[in-house]
Amino acid sequence: MANHKIFFFILLLLAMHNNSYAQDPNFHIYLCFGQSNMEGHARFEAQDTTGVSDRFKVLQAIDCSDLNRKKGNWYPAVPPLSRCNTGLSPADYFGRTLVAHLPKEVKVGVINVAVGGSKIELFDKDNYQSYTATAPEWMKGMINQYDGNPYGRLVELAKIAQKEGIIKGILLHQGESNTGDSLWTSKVKIVYNNLLKDLNLKENAIPLLAGEVVHADQGGICASMNGIIGTLPQVIPGAYVISSKGCTIHADKLHFDAAGYRELGKRYADKMLSLLSNPTKE
Repeated sequence: MANHKIFFFILLLLAMHNNSYAQDPNFHIYLCFGQSNMEGHARFEAQDTTGVSDRFKVLQAIDCSDLNRKKGNWYPAVPPLSRCNTGLSPADYFGRTLVAHLPKEVKVGVINVAVGGSKIELFDKDNYQSYTATAPEWMKGMINQYDGNPYGRLVELAKIAQKEGIIKGILLHQGESNTGDSLWTSKVKIVYNNLLKDLNLKENAIPLLAGEVVHADQGGICASMNGIIGTLPQVIPGAYVISSKGCTIHADKLHFDAAGYRELGKRYADKMLSLLSNPTKE
């Protein structure tokens, strides 16, 4: 009788564990991070706020009372997908394009943690404090919305998302503030490896999609950085570069306009769709 009680107790524990961490393989999660072009610089337009599939969700990164959203909860992925007053981002049309082409049982969720003007050093979990200490006050205000640690917030939210779905990819749009930095690729690798470790993901198992900054064909002020971004796959085997060529821009030649973000987001999605169709492709 005692053995039977122990057996049923073990079964009960297993059931409780499974119910508390029941991942849906058809809920695909994507982590998005970077600086202003990832958080979304362009104002979204009417076409961007309608027709969003109920299969496309955003995990709210900060409390936004004006949007009736609370940190750590899922909402329909209607912009803004980053902070409360940000604009259209590549993540918007990345997710829309995915759900339009994936089987109907598949849902897509994004987490977007980005800080305008920041260097990649802000997402280095071992050195971000020294970077933050020297950041301008206007940037510190944005950083503080993530309790002073955007990387920590990204991981916190990713762990929440992992209870419901499966992390399928990481989207990066950053580099303008590191223009000319030959060590940028190794710095990105540190962040990427930390994410894999902190989220218990297999080494090089999760694709990293890195978008180019405003292209030279648009007169991009930081276009020279694209040469460095282009070498990222040499440092991270699972990295892929998303071209920004032809993506239209804001007058400042640093940011994309709404149409440019739509196109760039679709390009991120096209690459991800090709990887999902060919999971062993490198």
